[in-house]
Amino acid sequence: MTLRAAVLGHPITHSKSPALHRAAYAHLGVQLDYTAIDVTEEELPAFMARVREDVRQGQSWRGLSVTMPLKAGMVREVDEVRGVARELGVVNTVAFEPAAPGDSTGSTRLVGYNTDVAGIVNALRHAGAVSAPTGVVLGGGGTSAAAIAALKELGAPDADVFVRDVSRAAEARAAAAALGMPVRIRPMNEAAAAMAAADVVISTLPPRAADPLAGELAGLFARPAGQPSRENRPGLSGVLLDAAYDPWPSRIASAWQSAGGAVVPGLEMLIYQAVEQVRHFTGLGAAVPAEVIDVMCDAVGAPRRVF
Repeated sequence: MTLRAAVLGHPITHSKSPALHRAAYAHLGVQLDYTAIDVTEEELPAFMARVREDVRQGQSWRGLSVTMPLKAGMVREVDEVRGVARELGVVNTVAFEPAAPGDSTGSTRLVGYNTDVAGIVNALRHAGAVSAPTGVVLGGGGTSAAAIAALKELGAPDADVFVRDVSRAAEARAAAAALGMPVRIRPMNEAAAAMAAADVVISTLPPRAADPLAGELAGLFARPAGQPSRENRPGLSGVLLDAAYDPWPSRIASAWQSAGGAVVPGLEMLIYQAVEQVRHFTGLGAAVPAEVIDVMCDAVGAPRRVF
């Protein structure tokens, strides 16, 4: 019987998750059919009810990847939330695991995880992020919760979170409180200077939403007439991870790199978090070989050298 898995979200046609997962399962020799399914927030409860019925009818679901705008709502649709996902209230991975004998949920238990945190941490570490960094997060939605958790795992003592509307950062505030991580919620128009001084910046903004900041950064590091060349002037020394990977390079990534900073494409974060999902969906855990990352890189055109 062919196993099933899918990525859920709205919109979903742009997702690179099918290419990543299919490449991994082909390499591993696992017969797992992975598809993309468009599901809105309003449709999620009914969709999950159909999935549970599929399981009762014997269909072999093994996992769900969950993207925006479903990460918070999925918490209410699973039987159990584990690890950092429990603290964040944000699920991006659902694993279908055998239930213990007598479990009232049936023979299969739906367990929610968050692999975004591991994806961010691993991508930043491979880019040379320092320990105990000064951290900045752009955006206050579901992915910002994972970004705050990642900064805590890297040893950051606190973080500045910049949002367009300081009254609408509930997910970031809740995540910080649950983690015991001090954060300051600040308006986006103050972000550029703080970014320039930070060791790590994580942008969780949608594609092109950070474009205005790119212009501000370029202005901060522009060379006035008669001033020394770039090689003789101070520049950025921090690492920027831009979770938006299409189009790439983003304007903010280009501005950051031009000023001397290191850039981590969101595609790297996506690959690292997908590897963790493959571990859950196949049941192989740590037995998933390292070369799986190579085939996943090839599937989406990411250079292997970054890993």
